[in-house]
Amino acid sequence: MSKKYVLTAQARDLQGKGASRRLRKENLVPAVIYGAGQDAKSITLRHNEMVRNLQEEAFYSQIITVDFGDHQEQTILRDLQRHPSKPIVMHADLQRISEDQEIRIHVSLHFINEDVSKGVKEQGASISHVVSEVEVSCLPKNLPEYIEVDMISIEKGQILHLSDLKLPEGVSLPTLALGEDHNSAIASCH
Repeated sequence: MSKKYVLTAQARDLQGKGASRRLRKENLVPAVIYGAGQDAKSITLRHNEMVRNLQEEAFYSQIITVDFGDHQEQTILRDLQRHPSKPIVMHADLQRISEDQEIRIHVSLHFINEDVSKGVKEQGASISHVVSEVEVSCLPKNLPEYIEVDMISIEKGQILHLSDLKLPEGVSLPTLALGEDHNSAIASCH
């Protein structure tokens, strides 16, 4: 983890469509925080702070500290609802995490060395990405910001699969545990 994300939050009592609409007019985002064996809690987040963080790719897959002033909780972003035509965040779902329990989250793939790979440079092929993110399972302390896929040695006609990924220590792909049939392609050179 390279950057720590912190969101300032306040507990909220009023719920429902009207209360949420009033919050949005005050530049606040209604949200809920749940999980880790505790009851769900309705909260509000600052809209500008949320929008600023949402511009960074890592925010969607990293640990977010929710600061209530008197205490903090570690969470991950599970769901986000946006307005269909305006740049407004309508609602957010945050899941509490526990340091000793594995979490499952989608992490983006960063493809590197595509333009200098053997298939592109020497064989005149092009590279197609089949997926841009994968679901990983790990303890929160091992959560990667992204997974690099080095394309330097890919040749024309070759397909990279999930099993070809070089994962950081402590990180696994739950899909691969389902069997060889689930070892799907992530990129191809054709």
